[in-house]
This record gives sequence, structure tokens and C-alpha cells, in this order.
Amino acid sequence: MGLLQRLKYSIEADLHQFFDKKEEKNPIAMLNQYIREAEKQTEQTGKYLERQGQLKEKLEKERVQAIEMFEKRQAQLELAQASGEVDLIEFAEQEKNAYANRIAALDQSIEQVTNELFGLERKFEEMKHKIKDMRVRQLQLMGKENVVRAHHQMDRVLDPESTGQQNQRLDKFETMEQYIERLGQKIEQEHEVTSMEQRLQALEKKQA
Repeated sequence: MGLLQRLKYSIEADLHQFFDKKEEKNPIAMLNQYIREAEKQTEQTGKYLERQGQLKEKLEKERVQAIEMFEKRQAQLELAQASGEVDLIEFAEQEKNAYANRIAALDQSIEQVTNELFGLERKFEEMKHKIKDMRVRQLQLMGKENVVRAHHQMDRVLDPESTGQQNQRLDKFETMEQYIERLGQKIEQEHEVTSMEQRLQALEKKQA
């Protein structure tokens, strides 16, 4: 294997590995890219399909004109035969045969184009269905991603051990408990002082 060929295979392998890692890291983003590319290709295919349909219409139009000219030359040939003019008979026969051959060729072309058009239309519909299926798959993956993210967020609160944040969570809980305990002690002290103050005031009134 030549050096350039080996280099080509090496680059292709690296690119495949890069895109595989990228797809594994963010599958929805890669799927979105696939869908955009598929939609672009489908749009281009639709243009080819439209051109093929226009080609079929032109062939059919040519066939109609050829039939009209064939019938016209047929009538002229009968008139020439009735008149006995040899040169006109030969000309009318040549024209009649030329249009007959053209009609046969157009019939064959129209049949071929029609079959090809049918095949293109069938594949075009398959492409559109494929894109629809990819869109459904995209929604399914987005739903799964949302569920995973939601579970992860809930686990961080409900089960910090599973997310490797146990120590961090315990430190926060201990700090919060200490704060609540100090606040409770302060409230109790203030309540006790208030109660004592009320009793002293009541004693003063009684003494008076």
C-alpha cells in the first residue's frame, strides 16, 4: 500500500473516531445534523423529481404534435394519391413515415420516463417518511435526555451519595443545623427574658 493511501486511511479513521466520540457525547446534536442533511438532500431530490415531471409533459406535448402532423400527412397522402402526382405522393409518404417513427420513439421515451418518475416518486416518499421517523426519534431522545437530567437533579438533593457530593452536602446540612440551633437558643433566651420582665412588672404592680 502506498504512503498516500495509508495516509488517507489514517485520516479517515481519525475522522470516524472523532465523529463517533462527538456523537456519543451529544447524540441529539448529531441527530439534528443528520436531519438537516437529510432534509437538504430530500429538497434536492424533489427538484429532480419536478424536472422529471416537466420532461414528461414536454414529451407528451411533442407526441400530440407528432400525431397531429401524422394525421395531416395521412390526409394529404390520400389527396396526392387521388391526384396521381408522384412527387407529392412520395413526399407525403416520407413525411407520414417520419412522424410515425417519431410517435413510436416518443411512446417509448414517455413509457421509460413514466417508469423512472414512478420510481423517483416512491423513493421520494420513502425519504420523507425516513425524515419523519428521524424526527420522532429525535423527540424520543429529547424526552430521555430530559428524564436523565431530571433524575440527576433530584438525586443531587435526595441521594447525594450517588452523585459523589456526600461530604459537600453533609457539610451544608451541618452548617444549617448549627445555624438553626443557635437561632433556637437565641429565641429561647429572648423568650425567657421577656417572661421574666413580665413577671417583674406584675410584681411591681402587685406591690403598688
